[in-house]
Amino acid sequence: MKLIETCIDINAPADRIWQVLTDFSAYTRWNPFIQSVEGAAHQGAHLVVTIAPLGKKPMTFKPTIITMEVNKQLQWRGKLLIPGLFDGQHCFTLEPQSDRCTRLHHSEQFSGLLAPLVFNSLNAATTAGFKAMNEALKKQCESRSANESTS
Repeated sequence: MKLIETCIDINAPADRIWQVLTDFSAYTRWNPFIQSVEGAAHQGAHLVVTIAPLGKKPMTFKPTIITMEVNKQLQWRGKLLIPGLFDGQHCFTLEPQSDRCTRLHHSEQFSGLLAPLVFNSLNAATTAGFKAMNEALKKQCESRSANESTS
């Protein structure tokens, strides 16, 4: 198995971040990495996800949400052609640090026969994409929190 893992501290409560993460229709407005997600945000839902890794062509895949713990974790699993060939398990985990700060753990675990071969070609661009998404999510959530505290 191969793993890409990033994290970032966001100055917003977990429920605020959860709202932004699960509002799939808004991804096109703020997310530089995951360009679109079609489908409902609930366990067992089938999604159509288009990502834009830096320096690579956009890719579309059809994962299924396997974990949906409100304000805690969103996880989906996708595959290339058949299970066991090249599988990816994408995970967002929210870990409250205080009432106003939450750590986002953003990762993907790759497995399957092709994982050792494909991973090296994906690693740098995917890691950069995760970091860009994390920064954009931070900006989106922190600006929402600031707007709400001044209302």
